[in-house]
Amino acid sequence: MTEKTPRLRAALEAVPTYKPGKPAAADGPVAYKLSSNENPYPPLPGVLESAVAAAGSFNRYPDMACTGLMAELAEHFGVPLTHLATGTGSVGVAQQLVQATAGPGDEVVYAWRSFEAYPIITQVSGATPVQVPLTEGDVHDLDAMLAAITDRTRLIFVCNPNNPTGTVVRRAELEAFLDRVPSDVLVVLDEAYREFIRDEAVPDGIDLYRDRPNVCVLRTFSKAYGLAGLRVGFAVAHEPVAAALRKTAVPFGVSQVAQDAAVASLRSEKALGERVDALVAERTRVAAALAGQGWTVPESQANFVWLRLGELALDFAAACERAGVVVRPFPGEGVRVTIGETEANDLFLRAAEEFRKEL
Repeated sequence: MTEKTPRLRAALEAVPTYKPGKPAAADGPVAYKLSSNENPYPPLPGVLESAVAAAGSFNRYPDMACTGLMAELAEHFGVPLTHLATGTGSVGVAQQLVQATAGPGDEVVYAWRSFEAYPIITQVSGATPVQVPLTEGDVHDLDAMLAAITDRTRLIFVCNPNNPTGTVVRRAELEAFLDRVPSDVLVVLDEAYREFIRDEAVPDGIDLYRDRPNVCVLRTFSKAYGLAGLRVGFAVAHEPVAAALRKTAVPFGVSQVAQDAAVASLRSEKALGERVDALVAERTRVAAALAGQGWTVPESQANFVWLRLGELALDFAAACERAGVVVRPFPGEGVRVTIGETEANDLFLRAAEEFRKEL
């Protein structure tokens, strides 16, 4: 008798597996991890103390409504409490959005290449991903995305700045795009890297959402705030969407440690600004050095830079690893490099220079 195994959804066979950034080797020559867009700084002032205090009661469930954090976010961003929802990082909230809007027969539109979780969360929901290629400059092609909308489109992701290219969509073109999207299609402005933007022509998504009921903004504490290991993100959206997000959230998904750390982070705005400014200065230095070496580097408004290397991506990543830094290759396309400590950035730049000389 043939032993049978549990029957799983056949659709899962086509779902790609999320690939995290490769960690630095614990016992090898690699010293720095520049593969996951993590913040190299320790927690902001007061954050560790808040987290440790909360950890003393983790035998209890966290506040499922995230009451303290929601109140802090409402005040910080000037939005109603009913327009907020939290989740396990902005990617967790993104998955809730897909679950709330799209199922079998529905379509989710996004640029490609963009955040690699989009096709995963779309296909897990049973919906159909519609990938719209970036322009030659690695920017969202908003006209092509508009043309991709059908009567089956339920949700559109606009990653701004875009991961992994770091490029941005500016106000005039984004507003024109939003004005042309059907009002019953939800547009999600994924702003995980918002704090690193220095281009004044890039709008704050929260400003755009206020008078547009079909716009939702995603933010996270993982990047600029440096809470990647605690998994806390949030959405700002009009009440029907925010209420749906609260329905699709995993119960007790955001730990009390994460909630209290996020509140303390919001209250440490001055220190946050100083750290982000330092990372932006390093981003400028790294991009200028790469351009000086002869590389073509799209202007990044995030905490990473992108090199479109095509078939050389894996070779380049291997060369960086030998030099002491781990970067994030996308085979056949390019390499994303997080802006880290000055020492790490210097190691990367030396590796890039040596690789360039051998081409």
